[in-house]
Amino acid sequence: MRRGAVVEAVHQVHVACTDGRSFGDPDLVCFLRSSAKPLQAIPFVEGYDDLGDDEIAIACASHRAEPAQLDAVRKVLARAGATVDDLENGPQECRPEGKLGHNCSGKHAGMLAACRAHGWPRHPYRDPGHPLQLRIAELIGGGERGVDGCGVPTFSLTLRAAAELLTRAPDRIHRAMRARPELVGGSSGATDTELMRLRDGWIAKGGAEGLFCAAHEDGLGIALKAEDGAYRAIGPALAHLLDVDELRETPVPNSRGEIVGVIGLAR
Repeated sequence: MRRGAVVEAVHQVHVACTDGRSFGDPDLVCFLRSSAKPLQAIPFVEGYDDLGDDEIAIACASHRAEPAQLDAVRKVLARAGATVDDLENGPQECRPEGKLGHNCSGKHAGMLAACRAHGWPRHPYRDPGHPLQLRIAELIGGGERGVDGCGVPTFSLTLRAAAELLTRAPDRIHRAMRARPELVGGSSGATDTELMRLRDGWIAKGGAEGLFCAAHEDGLGIALKAEDGAYRAIGPALAHLLDVDELRETPVPNSRGEIVGVIGLAR
């Protein structure tokens, strides 16, 4: 991160690819956090044959409480026969609409709908012993289990294993995420959304603490992890890895909207 001629911060990004390429430590262990959402959505997709792209995309999303995103969450809740009160995530600071506005509410709504489709108890669907979470654990096959920021289980993997994570997402999820990338991240500025918009064939999902997973329809999978958890480093690192010129530098604005610095690959 440069402000003028001064390097103000440096973020080390580790990379692993399923084609054998790596930078840094591909065996670094990290929790998947929200990068696992496309796999956590599989029980939802398995339960219905009439889902809209918007329903699947929002179940895979870390949304920004934009109107179209909140509408998609409401649509999934209606399918689940549930209300906002049934969501087991909490509210999120500085977000509207209480629990509905939490960036994981689409995932939670999809979990409620999955419970309805499969005849599983609705609550407590976030419990590690619930049939839904047991199915998700089977799908992910992760290592040590922790608790994610929204209350559901999360799993640790090496970066090398995380690189192949999204290659295991079914075609229906691939198609929905590529059709509605703006629901997955946001209308602007979300690196996962931007990759899906800028390059055909990719799905991508960012996670907390600087993790980013993506997969191409040709079978290539990648995972990037900022060692210090700085997600802002992911765009330029991804640009270097995949030759996406549009992400090579991230402008840094001040409170007046003036560009006062830039985040880019270390020189």
